Amino acid sequence: MKLIKPLLGLFSITALSLSMAQASMPKSQILLADLNTPYGVQVKVISDKKSYNNQPYLTNSGIYFTHEVISNQHSQTDIAYYDLATKQVSNLTNSPVSEYSPTVMPNEKSLSAIVVESDSKQKLWQYPLDTQQSPSRIFDWIEPVGYHAWGIQNDLVMFILGEPHTLQYTSVEAAKGHIAASNIGRTLIYNHSMAKFLFSYTKNEQHILASFNVQTKQVEDLLRLPANVQDFILKDDATIAYAIKNRVYQRQLTGKNEVSQWLDLSTYCDTTITRMSYNSDKLAFVCDVK
Repeated sequence: MKLIKPLLGLFSITALSLSMAQASMPKSQILLADLNTPYGVQVKVISDKKSYNNQPYLTNSGIYFTHEVISNQHSQTDIAYYDLATKQVSNLTNSPVSEYSPTVMPNEKSLSAIVVESDSKQKLWQYPLDTQQSPSRIFDWIEPVGYHAWGIQNDLVMFILGEPHTLQYTSVEAAKGHIAASNIGRTLIYNHSMAKFLFSYTKNEQHILASFNVQTKQVEDLLRLPANVQDFILKDDATIAYAIKNRVYQRQLTGKNEVSQWLDLSTYCDTTITRMSYNSDKLAFVCDVK
C-alpha cells in the first residue's frame, strides 16, 4: 500500500488528545489470531510492545491501527497498516498531528480517523487511499469526537466527549448531529443484518448493550453486559464476543442469556485484552504490556 503524504505545515505538534495525555500513553501490543488453520489457532505478533499500539481495524487484506511514534522526547500517534500478504508495517499518515481510530469508510476508498488539531479539538478527517488526493476534514463543527462507526449510506454514529459522553447520529450530507443516548461506552458497531448500530451505555447503574435504529431514531436495550466490559465485537450477525482479562466470551444478541467461553488467549497475553477486531476467522486483539 502506498504511503499517504504527510500533512506538512498544517498544524503544530503541541496538541494533546482530550482522551489521553500523549506523554504517558500506556504500552500495548497488537497480535493476530488465525482461528481456522490445520494446526488450530495460530497467533502472530503485529506490533512492537515498547509503545502504544491500539484500535485495530481488521480487513481482508490487513490491519489498520493506531501507532505511537516517539521522537525528541515527544509522543504522538499515526495510523499504521499491517499487510497480511507481505507481513510488513507501514506508517500511512506520518504527519505532525496525532490521529486515532482508523476506520474504512463505506466507499472503501478512504480511511476516516480522529485528528487532534492544534487547538486540541478532536475532529473527524478522511484520508484517501489514493495518495494523489489530500486528506480533509469531514465535519468542521462536530467535536470533540472520540470514536465513530459508519453505516452504509454515508451515515455514522459518533462518541462525542462531554459530561456525559453522548452518542450522536448524522450523515455526511446532513452534517448535524442527533443525540441518541448519553453515558455511552466507546465501542460502536454497525450490524448489517439488523441495519442498526450497536453500542453500550449506563442505565440505572447497569451496563447495557443497545441498538440504535437509524430509521425510527429509537434506542432498544438488548442485554446486560458485565460491568467491566468496555469493548465488544460481532462474531456474526447474531453473536457478540467480549474479553474478560485474557479470555474471550460469546453470547447471542437475542434469545438465551447463556454465556460461553470462545477463546482462551492466556498463552499469548498474560495481562488483559483491551480491544478486538474480527474478520473472516481472524481476530486482531490488543494486549496490555505490564
